[in-house]
Amino acid sequence: MNPEKLKALQEQVRTGGKGSVRRKKKVIHRTAATDDKKLQTSLKKLGVNNIPGIEEVNMIKEDGTVIHFTNPKVQASLVANTFSITGHAETKQITEMLPGILNQLGPENLASLKKLATTVAGLTNTEKAPATTEVDEDDEVPDLVENFDEASKDD
Repeated sequence: MNPEKLKALQEQVRTGGKGSVRRKKKVIHRTAATDDKKLQTSLKKLGVNNIPGIEEVNMIKEDGTVIHFTNPKVQASLVANTFSITGHAETKQITEMLPGILNQLGPENLASLKKLATTVAGLTNTEKAPATTEVDEDDEVPDLVENFDEASKDD
């Protein structure tokens, strides 16, 4: 190998001054504590406040899985529209949490829950699936019998 090329390569890999150990790249040691400190300082800049008294947080994903936090630390900044949830998280299926999670489901999740219920009912007993559609028919608005505009004109 050419001595000039070798000397040029040696100059590039030196991390310190003359006489220091040569390394191929500079190693940067990062710990989770430093990342957590950076996150906390960024949240402090946003002006987040702790929200006490929250026992659980459930984040429902589109594929039917739920990210479940028990006793999380919740911080929020309404001005910045930012919520921070820290703690131990578990990923569960929505069927595992069904009895207690029903009041947290929105209208978009209830539609997928009805589909799930009909498939489960179809697997166990084919007669139970039409019973859910009969309940939906009861929720419809009844037909208009009289013309209320004429009654208001009489007054």
